[in-house]
Amino acid sequence: QVLTIASTPQSTTEDVMGTVEAKLHATIEAKVPGRIDTLPVVLGQSVKAGDLLLQLDVREIQAKLDQASAGLKQAERDYQRASALLAQQAMTQAEYDAAQARYQVAKAAVDEAESMLAYARVAAPFDGVITRKQADVGDMAMPGKPLLEMENPSALRFVADVPDAIGDRVQAGAQLKVKIGSAGQAIDGQVTEIAPAANPVNRTLQVKLDLPAAPGLRSGQFGRLAVPLAEAASIQVPASAVLRRGQMELVFVVTDNVARLRLVRTGKRWGDRVELLSGVSPGDRIVTEGAAQLMDGQPVEVK
Repeated sequence: QVLTIASTPQSTTEDVMGTVEAKLHATIEAKVPGRIDTLPVVLGQSVKAGDLLLQLDVREIQAKLDQASAGLKQAERDYQRASALLAQQAMTQAEYDAAQARYQVAKAAVDEAESMLAYARVAAPFDGVITRKQADVGDMAMPGKPLLEMENPSALRFVADVPDAIGDRVQAGAQLKVKIGSAGQAIDGQVTEIAPAANPVNRTLQVKLDLPAAPGLRSGQFGRLAVPLAEAASIQVPASAVLRRGQMELVFVVTDNVARLRLVRTGKRWGDRVELLSGVSPGDRIVTEGAAQLMDGQPVEVK
């Protein structure tokens, strides 16, 4: 059986590698130093916004709050006494103003200590899952030291660095194909963000696409973004027509009922069809079935 080759227009694409990421991701750190007293979460645990992630032992801050509270009580008594004396014209305005300032300073000191003490309780900033745990009970927490990482797995996106040369092929709001994992699971993603400037190191534009929920889809997975290019003429034939002998790819072309061997070069594949880049031309008749039993120059009968 033979097939007459025809050139068909084919939309070409270029695959760009990228990674699946969670849209909401947070690295949990402590705002104040302290030893971790309670750490009730474990890796993979789901938490709600406001749930306790860890509690610090901050006795020094508690002591400062007690000290500030005692100073506030004394300053408040002095201020009340000064108000009474000023009403009786038994105190100067300057002395009253000084007592009022001391009261305001003491009140601010209490507010500051209470705020610092509140930082000892670290809560979840949003609903999500604990993805990384870098500390445990008894460890010392310091500002800037990562303790936990969490993300929301229900909202995922695909992030890829698209070469600047084809960056104009990606438009905000466009629907593009994303192939996830080694199995090549195809998902339609929507372009939501495009970097306004190219990376000067690798000449790429960062592109982010929102992904719909799909079974088995999770952050950290590798994927390929299919960036559409211009249409080009393509010759596609059944994969059964291409023979492989060592490193060579061959087809049989029927001319005047004689099978002639041609060396070809293949390109992309689409299921059971393969693209031929060279070796044949539109109008050639190639053998699609029974090619493995033929020899070059053998007479054939076309069915």
